[in-house]
Amino acid sequence: MRNSLVELRAAKDWSQGDLADKLGVSRQTVNALERGKYDPSLPLAFKIAKLFRRRIEDVFDPDE
Repeated sequence: MRNSLVELRAAKDWSQGDLADKLGVSRQTVNALERGKYDPSLPLAFKIAKLFRRRIEDVFDPDE
């Protein structure tokens, strides 16, 4: 699953650690999400979308 986390995070000038703290997950989880090695749970996907004030579909692309 492709996502735009790297771009969204960079736009806010956040490190992976910063994003992890805001989401309550590990930095390794953020890294795995960004690299497409891990698909988030539905609650985590909602949390990410809400944090960036986007719809889930605007952050995650299931077609990839």
